[in-house]
Amino acid sequence: MHDDSLVYTIFLIFSGAAVVATLALYARQALLIAYILLGVLLGPSVAGLVSDPDLIQDIAHVGIIFLLFLMGLELNPKELLHLLGKTTSVTLVSSVLFWGAGAAVALLAGFDLRESSLVGAAMLFSSTIIGLKLLPTTVLHHQRTGEIIISILLLQDLIAILLLLVIEGGGGQSQALIEVIKPVLALPLLTAAAAFVVRYLLLRFLRTFDTIHEYIFLLSIGWCLGMAEAAEALGLSSEIGAFIAGITLATNPIALYMAENLKPLRDFFLVMFFFSLGAGFDLSMIGAVILPAAALVVLMMLVKPVVYYQLLKRSGESPQRSREIGVRLAQMSEFSLLIAVLATEKGLLSVPAGYLIQLATVLSFLGSTYLVVMRYPTPIALSDRLRRD
Repeated sequence: MHDDSLVYTIFLIFSGAAVVATLALYARQALLIAYILLGVLLGPSVAGLVSDPDLIQDIAHVGIIFLLFLMGLELNPKELLHLLGKTTSVTLVSSVLFWGAGAAVALLAGFDLRESSLVGAAMLFSSTIIGLKLLPTTVLHHQRTGEIIISILLLQDLIAILLLLVIEGGGGQSQALIEVIKPVLALPLLTAAAAFVVRYLLLRFLRTFDTIHEYIFLLSIGWCLGMAEAAEALGLSSEIGAFIAGITLATNPIALYMAENLKPLRDFFLVMFFFSLGAGFDLSMIGAVILPAAALVVLMMLVKPVVYYQLLKRSGESPQRSREIGVRLAQMSEFSLLIAVLATEKGLLSVPAGYLIQLATVLSFLGSTYLVVMRYPTPIALSDRLRRD
C-alpha cells in the first residue's frame, strides 16, 4: 500500500494541483483556494488518500520560511526600521480592536470568557502568505505597499510568538513570564550576530565564489534554514529567523540573484502548505461552528479594512494605499491555526472552540483572496487589466 509513501503523497498533491490549477485558471479563480479544496478532497475527511496531513504540514512549513527569507532579501534595512517605528502604533491599536471584536462574537456564541479571549486573540493576526503572495513586485506603489504590510506582519509575528509562549506555559505560571522575556532579548542579539556573520564571513565567500551559481544556491538555502533553526533555539519563530537572514543580505547586489533562484523552491513548499491546510480540517465539525465562524469572518472582513484605513491614513499614508493595505490584510493567519491547535492541546480551548478558529481562518483565507484578486493587482488577478497593473 502507498499509505506511508512520501513519494506517493507528493505525487497526489502535485498531480492533483496541476489538474485543479488548470481548471481554476480557465475559470479565472485563485490558485490558493484550489489547493485548499484539493486538500479537503484528498484528505481524511473525504477520499482519505492522504492520511497524514500533519507530516505534509511540517514539510510545508518550509515554504513560509522561504517566503520570509525572500521578503527580507528584497527590503532595505533602513527603510524597514523607519516603517517599523511608523507602524507600531497602527499594529498595537488595531490588535486591541480586533481582539475585542473577536472575543465579543465568541461570547455571544456561548463560549466562556477564557475561550472567547483566545478566539479574540486569534483575530489579531493577518496571513503572511496571503498578504505577500498576492502582492505584485513590479510597481513602485506596490513595493511601498509591500514594505508597510511586511512591517505590520512582523510586529504581529512578535505578538503571536509571545502569545504562543504564554499558552505553552499554561497561561499563568511564573515560568511563562521568563519564556516571554527570552525572545524580547534574543531578537536584537540574533540580528547583531547575523549581521556580523554576513559582513565578515558570508560576503567574503560570495565575493570569492560568485561565479559558481550552484554554490550561491546552496549557501543561500543553508543560511536561511540555519538562521531559522537558530531563531527557534532562542525562543523566536523560524519565520523571524529566516527574515533576519534575508534582510542582513539585502544590501548586497547578489541578494536579487538569490531571490530569483529560490522562488521556485518557495512555491513548491507553499503548494504543500495550502494543501495541508485543507487536508487537516475535519468536515464533521463544520455544523457545530459554522454560524459563529461565518460571523467572525464577516466581522473581520468588514472591520479590518476600516481600522487599517483609518490608522494608516492618520499615520500619513495616502487614502488609496491605506484602503488597499486594509483589504489585503483582511483575513486571519497561520498563527491563528497554531493558537487553535496548541491551546486545544493544553486544555485552554474546547474542541469546538478550536475548530471555530480553524474554520474561521480557512473561510477568511477564501473570502479575503477573492476580495483582493477582484479589486487589486495580483499575479492571479481575475481581470487582464489588474494582471497588467
